Amino acid sequence: MFHDIALDDLFALQKNEAHTLIDVRSPKEFNEATIPGSVNIPVFTTEERAEVGTIYKQVGPEAAKERGLAIFSAKLPDFIDKFRKVDTPKTVFCWRGGMRSKTAATVLDLMGIKANRLSGGFRTYRQWVVSELSKHEFKPDLYVLNGFTGTGKTAILKQLELKGYPVIDLEGMANHRGSIFGQIGLQPSNQKKFEALLVEKLLQYKDVPFVFVEGESKRIGKVTLPDFLYEKKEKGMQLIIDLPMEERIRNILDDYQPWNSPQDFVEAFQIIKKRIHTPVAKEIDEGLRNDNYTEAIQLLLEYYYDPRYKYAAKQYPDDKKIHIRAKNMEEALHGIENVLNQKAMN
Repeated sequence: MFHDIALDDLFALQKNEAHTLIDVRSPKEFNEATIPGSVNIPVFTTEERAEVGTIYKQVGPEAAKERGLAIFSAKLPDFIDKFRKVDTPKTVFCWRGGMRSKTAATVLDLMGIKANRLSGGFRTYRQWVVSELSKHEFKPDLYVLNGFTGTGKTAILKQLELKGYPVIDLEGMANHRGSIFGQIGLQPSNQKKFEALLVEKLLQYKDVPFVFVEGESKRIGKVTLPDFLYEKKEKGMQLIIDLPMEERIRNILDDYQPWNSPQDFVEAFQIIKKRIHTPVAKEIDEGLRNDNYTEAIQLLLEYYYDPRYKYAAKQYPDDKKIHIRAKNMEEALHGIENVLNQKAMN
């Protein structure tokens, strides 16, 4: 017989050995939010779940169970085969530790495959995340990569992480680049998914002396930073990266590649078009429509993004700002490491 385990017990298992979490909810539910590191082996596809749900509402629970059983029975060999390929201890979960995870765990047990079931399912994990964020006191100091748009802050952050420095990539977790064009080509995270990833990182780095983050607004795409983290970021040491205009334009083109989805950029620009002086806005619009991206980006930087950044940067006191002037991102990375070395010597 399978075992029900509490969330704390699951965390303990994960610390002691390799352990696979298997989310048996539909792909849509899994993509919206799950426990980080989980794999998806669904009892029902998104469409099948909708069908069973409709029968439940329109006919009744017994008819829904019968239809659900028929659907699941047809896919049982493939379902079992996927579990057999997971060669570590495993725990299954659904939304609230209900019928889907119970069915999965029971069938696995009958087939001689050992698996635990998470009591309370994803809902219990979500409640834990909310609780952790509500009481969280993040002690490490923050080094905040700041500077004009296009200075390669996200790319530098990733290089710092590769070098072994503690990094919390807020844009990466939000799956959004943080600008009006930030979601193009991406699938932005919702708040639940973002917070689950964030809590994992906060706990990972709770005992380190400092963490690198990027200078972000309170809102990144569809998600909002928790107050305690946003306030700490605003009070952190701001590393102001300054690169030449041509280098910034090159970085933006490399990152966004607007030629792959030109209409998306034209449409996104309409949201801010009224905030830019009309003749300039017209030039930018024409540049985006005619694939003249270099000129359009330079005008966007000069007349929209740079003035907004200059205004925002005034809030930081001089003793909380360190300027790093560089020719390119690689030189800026060296500058950041020099700052750390000087801090360590003092």
